[in-house]
Amino acid sequence: MSPPGSMICRSGCGACCIAPSINGPIPGMPQGKPAGVRCLHLDDARRCRLFGRPERPKACSAFKAEPWVCGNSAGEALHRLECLEIESAC
Repeated sequence: MSPPGSMICRSGCGACCIAPSINGPIPGMPQGKPAGVRCLHLDDARRCRLFGRPERPKACSAFKAEPWVCGNSAGEALHRLECLEIESAC
């Protein structure tokens, strides 16, 4: 059971692997990942190939799916995360 306010990650979404920038190195992406660029570890089913592995970036491991971020669909999640990325750049 998920803690209050959290949710189970939506299968086939991958918005958190596309919208945000990651400033630290990722295996295969030594300069990090720019915002809006699909992580090379996101597979065709939009699932992270590094999930649960020690080389997964800390920024990714720390992200927790929550309704206010993920919304009701993958498209809504992508939009909300893009907005958060823009706001955090200011």
